[in-house]
Amino acid sequence: MVGGALQIAGLLVGGIGMIGTFAVTGMPQWRVSAFIENNIIVFETIWEGLWMHCIRQANIRTQCKVYDSVLALSPDLQASRGLMCAGSALSFLAFMVAITGMKCTRCAQSSWQAKGYIILTAGLLFILSGAIELIPVCWVASTIISDFYNPVVNFAQKRELGEALYLGWVAAFCLVVAGAIFCCFCRCCEKTSSYGYSVPAHNPAHSQNLHRKTESSYSISQYV
Repeated sequence: MVGGALQIAGLLVGGIGMIGTFAVTGMPQWRVSAFIENNIIVFETIWEGLWMHCIRQANIRTQCKVYDSVLALSPDLQASRGLMCAGSALSFLAFMVAITGMKCTRCAQSSWQAKGYIILTAGLLFILSGAIELIPVCWVASTIISDFYNPVVNFAQKRELGEALYLGWVAAFCLVVAGAIFCCFCRCCEKTSSYGYSVPAHNPAHSQNLHRKTESSYSISQYV
């Protein structure tokens, strides 16, 4: 009962993290312009993402354009594009492996061991995908913060943390939690299999005593 609840909880949390990873990879709100010389820009906002940059005017119209070349991106966004694609692929693979592990049945004693290996693989993939996603999100956030407080950088080039970064932290946390849940379930499977039923070994001394009792009872019946 506990193992089934852990599986369902891990799959739900992992699914949320996977969907969040896909959303973060495609969102343009990685770097957002908001302040220029202590004045809040209300009429126009610039969004910079991994695949496109957008200009939103007065919360009415938004124009987006895909980058013409990868060289148009800053080094942190260039690396983030590859890392986020890798994290998305690993999270999807982990989700599919987890579904495969949940479909395993308990027909034999060996199925517990096979199920434990599959769930453990899914848990490790979830943790790995969450760690890979944290690298670009934290890298871009660190670059934005350092440039914001750097007096050398022009005010027009300073950016703030976008919604995609916050969502990326939440998605990475969900992936790591899902991986930890599946690893705990694998541990439960090992304990359950260790407490399984085992056939008692044959005791020759016990069988000899039982044979002697049978012979003695048979001899007494003959005399009667």
